[in-house]
Amino acid sequence: MANDSSTGGYLLPTAPSPPLEDAALDAVFQQLIVGLTGLPGNMVRPRWQPTVPKMPEPTQNWCAIGVTDIDQDFAPTVVHVPDTAGTDKLYRNEILTLTASFYGPAAMQYAAQARDGIFVAQNHGMLELSGMGLVDVGRLTAAPELLNQQWLRRYDLQFRVRRQVERTYSVLNVLSAHGTINRDPDTTDFVVEQ
Repeated sequence: MANDSSTGGYLLPTAPSPPLEDAALDAVFQQLIVGLTGLPGNMVRPRWQPTVPKMPEPTQNWCAIGVTDIDQDFAPTVVHVPDTAGTDKLYRNEILTLTASFYGPAAMQYAAQARDGIFVAQNHGMLELSGMGLVDVGRLTAAPELLNQQWLRRYDLQFRVRRQVERTYSVLNVLSAHGTINRDPDTTDFVVEQ
């Protein structure tokens, strides 16, 4: 359970809806690639999974996608909201780099279709529903893999999306303050009350 600023110690975020992360974020990008390419949902997989599934046959087209880098602003903005008890809202902008690796006999076709399709307003508008926006799309890179004396066709596509992370902390309003200001040679007492 999260504490508040009156108890001292570390503060945990109190918001019931943190930004999409981990499996929930992977699901957004999986749906994006399915929508851009028309690949079946089970053939667009998270890059890293707790249990590694069997690799599809070399004759099948499929994609592995995942966040490979997160870059953030140097410092977030923290704003005090003097609502009932008071809270601090932390806002941070992040740029997520995603790598989509397309495999199969039509790997280049699917990678190029995803690269071009994301620029259609309705398609990248789907990212906006999850609070993200397209920053840019990189080039297609051939990255064939040798497996069991057979070359597997593979093309990598990187793209970047921006999102704003918001977290809420229980930093209470200051209701009153008493103190002394020492200035050489004068001393002034003060009282601030709401």
